[in-house]
Amino acid sequence: MKNAFKKGMPALVALGIFLFLNIPVQAQTEGVVYIKDGIYVSDMHVGGMTVEEATIMVEEYVESLLPLELTLQVAQAGERVVTAEELGLSWQNPDVIREAAAVGQEGTIIQRYKMMKDLQQDNLHFELELGVDVEATSLQVEACAEYDRDAINTSLKREDGEFIVIEGQAGYKLDVEKSIDQVITYITEDWNHQPGIISLVVEEELPKGSAEELAMVQDELSSYTTSFKSSGQSRSANVINGCNLIDGTVLYPGEEFSTYESVSPFTEKNGYYMAGSYVSGKVVDSLGGGICQVSTTLYNAALYAELEITERYNHSMIVSYVEPSADAAIAESSGKDFKFVNNTEYPIYIEGKVKDKKLTFTIYGKETRPSNRTVSYESVILETIPAGPEEIYTDAGQPIGYVAKQSAHIGYKAQLWKVVTVDGEEVSREQVNKSSYKMTPRQATFGVATADPNAYNEIMAAIGTGSIDHTVNVMNYLITAPAQPQGSEDASQ
Repeated sequence: MKNAFKKGMPALVALGIFLFLNIPVQAQTEGVVYIKDGIYVSDMHVGGMTVEEATIMVEEYVESLLPLELTLQVAQAGERVVTAEELGLSWQNPDVIREAAAVGQEGTIIQRYKMMKDLQQDNLHFELELGVDVEATSLQVEACAEYDRDAINTSLKREDGEFIVIEGQAGYKLDVEKSIDQVITYITEDWNHQPGIISLVVEEELPKGSAEELAMVQDELSSYTTSFKSSGQSRSANVINGCNLIDGTVLYPGEEFSTYESVSPFTEKNGYYMAGSYVSGKVVDSLGGGICQVSTTLYNAALYAELEITERYNHSMIVSYVEPSADAAIAESSGKDFKFVNNTEYPIYIEGKVKDKKLTFTIYGKETRPSNRTVSYESVILETIPAGPEEIYTDAGQPIGYVAKQSAHIGYKAQLWKVVTVDGEEVSREQVNKSSYKMTPRQATFGVATADPNAYNEIMAAIGTGSIDHTVNVMNYLITAPAQPQGSEDASQ
């Protein structure tokens, strides 16, 4: 009898396990799988639910997270508050519900029994994986670039002959790609599903210089002056404006200075007026006319300070305020610029001043050149090209009495040489540049529109002589003669 009972034990155990596994703790109908008790997705208990019910519950939970606010922190510069929805928050592993439903449904009876017993002792947790839309996140992160700012170097201001140190300011630049990764990592790994702060990746640029370093700027390295006494009001205003835009510039060792970048744009808003300038061998009015006198004056100051000239162009025609080859033109249309590098071991300070229609640039730094060494520059004219015959043009859109004249310019080919002497003895002579200036003849354009055929014939005959002065005399006679047609007098300029 005992042996028979022992022989029946395995069958009884199996029957008990079978009955245990089918205890209707949760209802189960044919074709419908219910998740076992003690199973969680994140902190949500899904036991007793169907796959569909559990899916709906998790989706509703994820939807409840969408309005939560997350602060994108850009170092000390600022922040941007966004919602999880604006980052494109979504549920990344919906298959986890089917994984949860499969627990206790697969394997042998013994394996299933063991799983059920384990669930009675310890709950089983499945992770809820969240993610963001990369494109939506990129847009939100890129918007934080508004807090980017350039570093402002420690600088100087010169007042009443004394230097005053101006403290610098650190700069910030958002690393967009790394910041996007930072947001993704926060949402997928670190987020507690509460409002939070995400620190974006920002590269900090420290300002150059210190008060100690700038204290070395005490010596005058060079000074150069040009006059603009013959300039009209607009051109004079442009020279003064350009000077003011450069005044106070500090260049640290190795830094390059661009005149064009410093004085542009050439707009009324930036302080410029219409004045004469050289364009394609002609003198035309343009905003900022006269600014090349600023670049030229600075060029000579840089030469005497023996700074490294990295870009320089001569004018198309000769200028009157410096010797040939001692000029430096800048032009927006042709991309001309005057640039130089601070090749000294110390900071330099550029001071610009205007007094009595004289422009002066002085460069300060630390003088390391011997006191018995002198630098000078010589302009050497290689060729002179006389101006050609006068040129006269007509403008049928302007009345008799209108005349626009341009003076003749002699053409030159020239060189600039640097001469170094020590104790008065020349020790070196080297060519700095070579320049070619166009010859342009004296030119004039006359208006020829008139209702009087006799007047038209006379002005055309005068033009035919090729003499500008003779044509001007005939023009003046025609506009003052008593028998002029009505309306011709208001053509005089």
